[in-house]
Amino acid sequence: MTGKTGVRFEEAEKRKGVILTSIAVSGAALGWLTRGSPTLMGAVALLTTYFMTGDRYQWLYIWKKTHYRDFLGLRVLLYTIFRIWLWERQGKTVVARWGDVVKMDPEKKAFIMDDRALTFREGDEFSNRISWYFKRQGYKPGEVIALFMETQPEYVFLWLGLAKIRVTTALINTNLRGAQLIHCLRIAGCKAVVFGDEMTAAIKEIQHEIPDIPLFQYNSPDRPAAPALQDTAPLAAELREMSSDPVADCGEAKPRDTLLYIYTSGTTGFPKAAIITNIRYLLIPLGVQRAAQLNTTDVVYDPLPLHHSAGGVLGAGLAVVSGCTVVLRKKFSASNYWSDAAKYGCTATQYIGEICRYLLAVPPGPNDRAHKVNVIIGNGLRPQIWPEFVQRFGIKRVLEFYGATEGNSNLVNLDSKVGAIGFLSRIFSTIYPLTLVKCDEITGEILRDGNGRCITCGPHEPGLLLGKIDAKKAILTFAGYADKTASEKKMVRNVRTEGDCYFNTGDVLVMDHYGYFYFKDRTGDTFRWRGENVSTAEVEGVISTLIGLKDAVVYGVKIPHVEGKAGMAAIADPEKTLDLTSLAKGLRSSLPSYARPLFIRILPESTLTATFKLKKKELMEEGFNLENIKDPMYFLDQKSGEYVPLTQKLYDDIMQDVVRL
Repeated sequence: MTGKTGVRFEEAEKRKGVILTSIAVSGAALGWLTRGSPTLMGAVALLTTYFMTGDRYQWLYIWKKTHYRDFLGLRVLLYTIFRIWLWERQGKTVVARWGDVVKMDPEKKAFIMDDRALTFREGDEFSNRISWYFKRQGYKPGEVIALFMETQPEYVFLWLGLAKIRVTTALINTNLRGAQLIHCLRIAGCKAVVFGDEMTAAIKEIQHEIPDIPLFQYNSPDRPAAPALQDTAPLAAELREMSSDPVADCGEAKPRDTLLYIYTSGTTGFPKAAIITNIRYLLIPLGVQRAAQLNTTDVVYDPLPLHHSAGGVLGAGLAVVSGCTVVLRKKFSASNYWSDAAKYGCTATQYIGEICRYLLAVPPGPNDRAHKVNVIIGNGLRPQIWPEFVQRFGIKRVLEFYGATEGNSNLVNLDSKVGAIGFLSRIFSTIYPLTLVKCDEITGEILRDGNGRCITCGPHEPGLLLGKIDAKKAILTFAGYADKTASEKKMVRNVRTEGDCYFNTGDVLVMDHYGYFYFKDRTGDTFRWRGENVSTAEVEGVISTLIGLKDAVVYGVKIPHVEGKAGMAAIADPEKTLDLTSLAKGLRSSLPSYARPLFIRILPESTLTATFKLKKKELMEEGFNLENIKDPMYFLDQKSGEYVPLTQKLYDDIMQDVVRL
């Protein structure tokens, strides 16, 4: 169930005559200009003959349709590669680049949140106090300190201050509690924890489990002074005694030294600590700034958590690396998104995951277009709502990109192609070595040919995206995770030649004839039913559109005596307004029979990750078992085509193969 994306390439056939006529006319014109020169006339004839044979006219057609996009992308890529190469040769680190940025305009606002702001100078001085404080506490280069704090202007300057004394910071997801929180501290080898006073309860809960890890409590100026948790140091108060001058005797960091640990927030399993080096932190904002055509006068709205790469590297990095002013928000609010953008004069905004769907779900209002936003930057804008979104909110440009916190396989959509997550030039494809290879979409297992090499996908063939790892080139490196075993699992060897190595994104994409990429699914999310592969991402997009942009999670569930997995959709409906009759009708007209979910589960509330992705693991494990689930569930009656309540008798009949599927 791949679906056709983009314009059908067969249209090129209709234009073959036009192209060949153009070549002939051009040849005649060149012949006239050459005034009968045998050599040049022969060259023109050979060129014309070359393009008139085989399928070469198709490449002319592709070039005609994509040359502007490709040269724009090539310019962005080459600029970014050159700048990063130059910075690495110069030994540039994030701290060094920050020093350059501060000098540009010290009194300009770096970060704004609510009615409070820190200028570049104030942020630099605050980070210097952090450096002095932790240096005097005895922390040494290479050690790791965890930062467990909600978004606020001081957040970035806390880890930047630690970086100035070459201490690595582990940015902990503020949604973690208990065992997962302890795991994140241990896996990165944290020697201390700096936590915001708003996280006191979470720290108190695990304090007896981490008696060997010193705790430093930072009380935010946004709130009344809170008493320090027992056996913790009152960091905010003690910082006032520190110098705001830079620490000068900590040695020189290197571009490939570890700067941060950022934890992958995926939908399953314990988080993994991804290594963010100095050069990678520099690369991400630099590439986005160039692609989005931002400069230091731009104001960027970043309502995303700073412990994640989208908010903390891409968003905050536009201040640290590029000198933009960045507006922060403690927690994303759909109803305040556009009013915030207007209030602070934002010219660019960020989104991720389901944010755009939430914005569309807000009733239309005067703030929809009362803003100066020229470009929105992010990933996860579903193709089903893309045209409506840009029309309603007056968005001139969508910079949809694809990438992972730890990965080297990055794509960007430079020309706002609806639904595309990026592109790779068919003409210049060797410059940036990404490839789609055939795999089992259910298990994710890579398929290989008789020589043991991966099988490359053609246009419109779904495949697993791999990115070549080249340690010599900063843009193609893979630093991996704190857990080296986890790093090895993400590498695929002998992809095209003996000994080569690629990063496995775990994502199944589709590329069209023009080189545009479209997201299909995560490997393992696809399931097989009635002999067909079902993409959960595609079904989720259809269902969400049909039910008024509510949250919907789709997954496969096993039924005894039946091959494959049946589709099940868990829908968040706290207002209890879901119309199942209308949903069934819409699914009949929008999806083939094998893709329509057999089961519906009504959730009282939505479950999201920190990056606005819908959680699936627990729902998949629970399946449709009536004994363990108290939520209302429904079954698609095979005769009526309607969803009916899943009663105990119906459940038993399904399990005993009485109901024919």
